[in-house]
Amino acid sequence: MVKIKNLSIILSIISLFCFLFSYYILLSSTGTIKPEINQSRQHKSIHAVQESHQPIDRHHIITSHQPYAILLPDWEVLILLPPHAFSAYAHSKMMCQFQNNAISAAFFSGIIPSSGRSSFRCILPKSLHRIRPFLSPRLIAKSITPDSSSNGSEEPQFDSYSAPEMMRWTRLVYDAVATPQDVIIFAKGLNKRSGTNLPVSDVECVYLSVADGRAATYAAINAAQEVFRCPHPTSKDFNFSNSSSVVRVSLAVTTNKTPIPTLATYSPPRAPVKNTKMTNQSLICACTMVFNVAKFLREWVIYHASIGVEKFFLYDNGSEDELGPTVSQLSGKGYDVSSYYWPWPKTQEAGFSHCAAVNEQTCQWMAFIDVDEFVFSPAWAASHQPNHSMLASLVEPIGRKVGQIMIYCNEFGPSGHRTQPKNGVTQGYTCRRRSKERHKSIVQLGAVDPSLVNSVHHFKIKDGFETKRLPSVQINHYKYQVWEEFRMKFRRRVSTYVVDWKDKLNLNSKDRAPGLGVEPVEPDGWAYKFCEENDTLLRDVTRQWFGTEESDRRFKMKWERI
Repeated sequence: MVKIKNLSIILSIISLFCFLFSYYILLSSTGTIKPEINQSRQHKSIHAVQESHQPIDRHHIITSHQPYAILLPDWEVLILLPPHAFSAYAHSKMMCQFQNNAISAAFFSGIIPSSGRSSFRCILPKSLHRIRPFLSPRLIAKSITPDSSSNGSEEPQFDSYSAPEMMRWTRLVYDAVATPQDVIIFAKGLNKRSGTNLPVSDVECVYLSVADGRAATYAAINAAQEVFRCPHPTSKDFNFSNSSSVVRVSLAVTTNKTPIPTLATYSPPRAPVKNTKMTNQSLICACTMVFNVAKFLREWVIYHASIGVEKFFLYDNGSEDELGPTVSQLSGKGYDVSSYYWPWPKTQEAGFSHCAAVNEQTCQWMAFIDVDEFVFSPAWAASHQPNHSMLASLVEPIGRKVGQIMIYCNEFGPSGHRTQPKNGVTQGYTCRRRSKERHKSIVQLGAVDPSLVNSVHHFKIKDGFETKRLPSVQINHYKYQVWEEFRMKFRRRVSTYVVDWKDKLNLNSKDRAPGLGVEPVEPDGWAYKFCEENDTLLRDVTRQWFGTEESDRRFKMKWERI
């Protein structure tokens, strides 16, 4: 028995030694990470507000003078600089330096309109994917990165103690806009499923002064999808006469009371326009969310401007192409085109809600269509030239109680092409599916329900208004283009509640391509798929309207000449 007891003690000592040795190896394997990062310490929180009846922890307040970072899907990092700080970075190639001193290239992405903050994007290195917490990277000039240590300069080290954790995209107030009546707040993570919303009684609106920590809480007015409407704070709450004061706005669930992290800043609305029906209000505008569509934009704008669209609002979802120069070029030719930087992933419904809310006084009707969609009536083929009354003829005679027009889509396939048609989608894609599919809408903005709820294809409208379908009009949707173009859709869906192409969910959904799997692998015979009926009507009409026939019988289109 003594021998057995001694043997048991020896085995216990050996097991303890093995455990300690394994723990030492685990710590050593982090290599490039400084030891203090793994020590217990208090990180700076990125919560911007605290509940009004609790003491304000200054570590939970982000000032207007510091940059901060958001971890987006696919390990993408969005860094927001302090307002007006871009000039310091304008002429340098930038890098993101992370907590283990790993670096990745940083690219200027755009300026957030509501805050004036410039943004950069970079990728979180794989060496950090399993490390917690995710600390905000440092934005540095390429000339002072660790690579520069070879010329004798000291390698800059990441200061882990001064770096806050990155904000998580899964739960975040990302924008806010003040209207004369209320404040519209856009937030991710509260209403996570389509059609399932928190009761408005469960949502509170929280305003907080960055300067002195003063806070004010109000009950929300509306809560649906990612859109929340709140009362304005009053002059009793904050001193708005001080132009340098910054007031953050967030949301809290009444059962928790902790405001969620926020990027949004409150600005009092401008004085309301006395005559709400402004004399310069456009009859029809178009709004869409875009990513890398510059090469298609000229054709889409020129066509729709010719049939009656007066203004174009492009919500730029982080484009990496020549969108800016293309918009400037079209504007220089007299087309009223503007882009609004909207970098937030999978927020198409919220973007359309924003567009409807901020343009109600600017436009009477808004067409919510994509850049590969063209509104067309076969009756227009009898006209030798387009005219601005074509779209107006759809909305003017229908009556004041019609708040929304629904138009069905014809979906076109690759039409035998293996490379993108050089003279436009209307010219190259002429074979389509026989049945009409999903609809898109032209919406009377004054009829949109205050909740701003939409399903991308259509909006919820106020009681007393109705939706009308127009069978005499169609949308030519050039949906299934050549494979090199179509495969770009696998990057990410823009709709909040539609699963991404790579997710193995809802495989029979109409939002997917029939017969296509979850990987960006070209199916056999792609160039000839979705071709059940030849349809050259819009091609022929646009050649007559915008084309110039050349000697080789090829047509040079107007959008090719600018």
